[in-house]
Amino acid sequence: MFRRISVQVRGLDPEGHKFRESCQTIVVNAQGGLIYLNETVELGGQVQIINPVTDEEQECRVVYLGDVSDRGQRVGLEFLSPAPHFWGLEFSEPDAPPRRQHPSSRKSSAS
Repeated sequence: MFRRISVQVRGLDPEGHKFRESCQTIVVNAQGGLIYLNETVELGGQVQIINPVTDEEQECRVVYLGDVSDRGQRVGLEFLSPAPHFWGLEFSEPDAPPRRQHPSSRKSSAS
């Protein structure tokens, strides 16, 4: 879901220096989100993201490093533990594909 939410991110840069940055989301979902970040992070690294509205904090893994713009680098984050309500939004479950019947379980029409 495209949603701009102000968040804070803290972690360690590749040199091991602590950082804390206020930034914004681009896309959010029940498993994480995509943010703009000016600090340098590594793919596979871990950061904490804080929702300042709820004060909730979530450990995340960096799963994507994208383009750099004047807003920062696009960084994809995945929650390390389930947090479907972290963003304060309700996400609908994607529709499950219809179940296929096994050919042996179909009833014969020649009865």
